[in-house]
Amino acid sequence: MLVCASAFAISEDEVEMSLQKVSEDIYLIQGQAGVATDNKGFISNAVFIITDDGVVVFDALGTPMLAEQMLRLIRTKTKQPIKTVIMSHYHADHLYGLQVFKKLGAKVITAKGAMDYLNSPKAESLLESRRISLYPYVDDDTKIVMPDQLLSKKLIYKQGNKTFEIIPVGAAHSEGDITVLVKPDHVFLAGDLIFTGRVPFVGSSSTAHWVEVLKAMDTKNLKALVPGHGSLDKNPADTIQMTLNYITLLREKFTIAIEDLETFDDAYDEIDWSDYKNLPAFEAANRMNAYRVFLDLESESLK
Repeated sequence: MLVCASAFAISEDEVEMSLQKVSEDIYLIQGQAGVATDNKGFISNAVFIITDDGVVVFDALGTPMLAEQMLRLIRTKTKQPIKTVIMSHYHADHLYGLQVFKKLGAKVITAKGAMDYLNSPKAESLLESRRISLYPYVDDDTKIVMPDQLLSKKLIYKQGNKTFEIIPVGAAHSEGDITVLVKPDHVFLAGDLIFTGRVPFVGSSSTAHWVEVLKAMDTKNLKALVPGHGSLDKNPADTIQMTLNYITLLREKFTIAIEDLETFDDAYDEIDWSDYKNLPAFEAANRMNAYRVFLDLESESLK
């Protein structure tokens, strides 16, 4: 059963943020549905896990202010140190709060593919953009924190009384995504491989590989699945299926369009979007997602 609890008064620079109890030691902080700069940048989810040897954080939110707010919520549940941050991937809406936890001495673990993003010009250019669009919550003091440990294969990571099965899945939603299974809680942290209650953001992904990863996800014995955006679902298989259906629709429809030499605009207008058009972020994200998939499929057809 999920329990929501606000833990402190909200100042004018803060957002409404509360805890949802996922299991005895795991808590979800759920961002609101929206695009990157909505709700002062609070659009993504973060999780923390209390072990008997410190706290593990999964994703760090999109601004230092949000991470500070998250830290105060953590302190309502435990005074133990924040020892580890596991980053599902390096995208801005999960990333810029990381410096708060790094300052506390946390070790940062993520997928090796994150370096493709960090070594590209877009990492710094996007930060500069957010210093304008999310000012003052992202400003000149906001930095990109580099990871301490990069994973290219599965890691069984033990901290206190918890075991974390950390699995890099390659370039799916981002340049490098990971999933985490927390035991003995049997809680699966999916990052942005899963979206619920809103249109997914395709981003810098390989949708072909993303589909493969979703189809391979094992939901047996799971007690909860936490998406990167949106709410928990009582049925993990259904949670996965929503994102899978959306990406599959894009790929199938635009594959046919490319084979028939249709333009993007004509193909887009012919697709029935009724299952998605009333979801949050549809107007902001759907056409952009569709065009990205169209370009990817054109590139695939040339290969």
